[in-house]
Amino acid sequence: MGFYEVYSKYKNFLGQPEDIETRDFLKTLSPEACESMEAMAEKSRQLTLENFGRIMQLYTPMYLSNYCENNCLYCGFNSNNNIERKSLSLEEVEKEAAFISGMGIKHILILTGESRREAPVSYIKDCVRILKGHFSSISIEVYPLNEAEYPELISEGVDGLTVYQEVYDEGIYKRMHPSGPKSDYRFRLDAPERGAKSGMRNVNIGTLLGLNDWRKEAFALGLHAKYLQDKFPGVEIGVSLPRIRPQVRGFKAAYDVTDRDMVQIILALRIFLPRLGISISTREKAKLREDLIPLGVTRMSAGSTTRVGGHTIGSRDGGSSSQFEISDDRTVDEIRAMLDKKGYQAVFKDWMHI
Repeated sequence: MGFYEVYSKYKNFLGQPEDIETRDFLKTLSPEACESMEAMAEKSRQLTLENFGRIMQLYTPMYLSNYCENNCLYCGFNSNNNIERKSLSLEEVEKEAAFISGMGIKHILILTGESRREAPVSYIKDCVRILKGHFSSISIEVYPLNEAEYPELISEGVDGLTVYQEVYDEGIYKRMHPSGPKSDYRFRLDAPERGAKSGMRNVNIGTLLGLNDWRKEAFALGLHAKYLQDKFPGVEIGVSLPRIRPQVRGFKAAYDVTDRDMVQIILALRIFLPRLGISISTREKAKLREDLIPLGVTRMSAGSTTRVGGHTIGSRDGGSSSQFEISDDRTVDEIRAMLDKKGYQAVFKDWMHI
């Protein structure tokens, strides 16, 4: 039984889960739990310290290509958007990698738009061969691959996979992804499991907050993370909690997700899954990111850009080719100094290929 069947028992959000653990998770996401946020926060802090200590892993996203075949309504890379399109040459990959590595970053997340034609698996493999010379850990956030393709990338040096389902509600998913390969809900939903089964060291999932009622989406995300943790105990499972940010077509969130809501989601996830990695991206403002750190966050991006070759290549379109706007534009050194001031250790390298 895959996660789709597990989720199907709960997706209508009716009735109470049978097991106490899942029922308690649902309670921590409820409106009534708002009255217990202080106690939840203290428990979340303790669980985070017990399982992760006072460390924060830093990484930087690196965009290889923004060609895309999808018509995702919320995304700046939408195939219908009139933006500057580009895939980095291998020489440009080397230049971008050297710059990012020079900032001290040793964990890299490489991204592409979803176009197999413009960014085929062979191209990603070529890029990874270059990146291995600069980074100790390489994760991918690309179009979902089939079960035979993930081992190909792992053999080249990829050890992490990020796949956002974007929205777990299947009806909303279909409306948000009207055309393109991403419209296949089940193929995307099963991608994290295919990656974990293939031998990825870490798998990160996420939901794009603002497309649906956040309580329903956070509940589905937690269930998905637990499913993966239980089925693949040797794989590090993590989640990301991105909120919709402005992009070139001006898509607006259908559901409001406040800062307080973000806090409740993090607390509920940490209490439900004490060993879960939790990432907060530069979509969020600097002050909020700092405030969330002691509540359960274990991983942060730094020195980010959402443009292809954004660290070393200028843009001819005034930046409109970015996937979305970022809010926290602090450098890696500034993030490190902030963490040090708060009593946390910035971790740049905790894994090496042998």
